[in-house]
Amino acid sequence: MQGSDAAVYQWELAEPPSDGISAISFSSGDPNLLYASSWDKKVRLYDVTNNQLRSSYQHKAAVLDVCFADSNTAYSGGLDRTLKSVDVATNVDASVGTHDEAIRSVVFAKQTGQVLTGSWDKSVKMWDPRSNDSLIGTYDQRDKVFSMDVAQYMLVVAMAGRNVDIYDIRNMSQIVQQRTSSLKFMTRTVKCMPNGQGYAGSSIEGRVAVEFFDMSEEVQAKKYAFKCHRQTTDGIENIYPVNALAFHPIFGTFASGGGDGCVSIWDGENRKRNKMYPRYPTSISALSFNSDGKLLAIASSYTYEEGEKDHPADSIFVRAVGDEVKPKKVTTST
Repeated sequence: MQGSDAAVYQWELAEPPSDGISAISFSSGDPNLLYASSWDKKVRLYDVTNNQLRSSYQHKAAVLDVCFADSNTAYSGGLDRTLKSVDVATNVDASVGTHDEAIRSVVFAKQTGQVLTGSWDKSVKMWDPRSNDSLIGTYDQRDKVFSMDVAQYMLVVAMAGRNVDIYDIRNMSQIVQQRTSSLKFMTRTVKCMPNGQGYAGSSIEGRVAVEFFDMSEEVQAKKYAFKCHRQTTDGIENIYPVNALAFHPIFGTFASGGGDGCVSIWDGENRKRNKMYPRYPTSISALSFNSDGKLLAIASSYTYEEGEKDHPADSIFVRAVGDEVKPKKVTTST
């Protein structure tokens, strides 16, 4: 590392997944606990501070997403079409329910205590694991679900065909807004702002868009998109997918990770890049800030944007973040 980065405190987790890392998720209660889901069919729980693999459980096929509900419970889904819950303390897992096709996205709505799953079967399902009949409802979508996120009561569902639907989870029978992504290429991921005012979405073509829920002209004037995760070599620009986004839980800045192996920290409000970290060994497949905002977990895992080739082993890095995650003060001349 160069310059001030030489003193950065960063470490690589021991016993990483043996195949592609699809998602990572810090606990909402314990800032040291991190789940990682993988194409090797396993979900692993790490104590990042002690750099220890605490436990793991298994699906019947590749796992595509995992999320913590609280300090005690997590949920995962993938190609076996099954939503599983796991007791964090005992590592006992159970099947909650199924979709007709792969479960691509699993999110937990803490305001209502419900789990939402998005699937390639073109549906979103809502579950209440506290109930004996845990399935609350199935909601047909316009296309395959690629990514979802929830903040407060707003659910964003990003689909194939650049379709984006927005729901109020208190009334899933009605779509609040139907949108087309402002990005011209396929959506890779969406993440909601912690303040619940909007979301960021990324595409396979090196761009990120910042969007807002409020449809008033004044608020919509704030939305924008920008290019990122592009590398110029010998005068040729290589454009990489933006695979991962993560909002800082306190400051509302966000991190992006791309197929170029780079992670950048953005001040969305001031439309500035605060920092780009030195490149990681291969593609960034997933990112997660911990609950107190002091750590950023970074999954370095080849995402096949350049096809089959030899690539570095899958790994998870944990980085202590500093002032780069704070928004910059904008000074105005008087």
